Amino acid sequence: MDNLSTKRIAAGLPSGALLGRQIHYYPSIGSTNDEARRLASAGAPEGTLVIADEQTTGRGRLQRSWWAPSGTSLLFSLLFRPPLAPAQAQQLTMCAGLAAADAIRSQTGLDVALKWPNDVVWKGGKLGGILTELETEGERLFYAVVGVGLNVNLDVATLPPLISPATSLLAALGHPTDRLGLLLAVLGHWEAHYRRLREGVSPHQAWAARLVTVGQEVQVSQGSRFLEGRATGVDAEGALLLRRADGRVERVWGGDVTVRKG
Repeated sequence: MDNLSTKRIAAGLPSGALLGRQIHYYPSIGSTNDEARRLASAGAPEGTLVIADEQTTGRGRLQRSWWAPSGTSLLFSLLFRPPLAPAQAQQLTMCAGLAAADAIRSQTGLDVALKWPNDVVWKGGKLGGILTELETEGERLFYAVVGVGLNVNLDVATLPPLISPATSLLAALGHPTDRLGLLLAVLGHWEAHYRRLREGVSPHQAWAARLVTVGQEVQVSQGSRFLEGRATGVDAEGALLLRRADGRVERVWGGDVTVRKG
């Protein structure tokens, strides 16, 4: 049984944990990110966790919808008040991606990969996504909310048509995964990465080592603009380093990335 509840989540966290210091669980909610932002504006402390078994208006990057039947996935958001400039906020996304990959490996033995800028992937299918939203005051980052959606015990055959192929731990492993155990593992690994980040250590090198994007000839779509080149790495702030045909290296901050065939 992996039923989620405030009591069960709190009981599984170590004493003094930063992430999960306040827990708000909902059987169903519009968006965990929206609720976390509401709580942040009301003064909620760093580490506040908002988690739901179902999101009715869940979304991913570029306002794409996130669809998952109730109880099949991990859908949660964390509130951070980090000592970072807004331009460094992608480092929070890096920590989230690394934590998800570390937790999946420790709980299931599955070595998943990451895709720039915010996806968790397995054999070309999207296993999860991360959405980081900021509130700034001038040049200061007031707070950040990082939302995570992981397809755990999701039967991908039930999904509606999607822009990109989706997968789940159920599809990859052939058996269900304990969502509560996986959540606690994600929070534990995430806290370790985040504490190092607060000490001034960027996770970009560890993140780059997990990115399937690095080393590939890619096309980056930015609305009506398209960039092509070889993804050679990422910088400390998380920008993709794209070597163009003329040898110039361009820093890319956003867009949809596809690997060029042939």
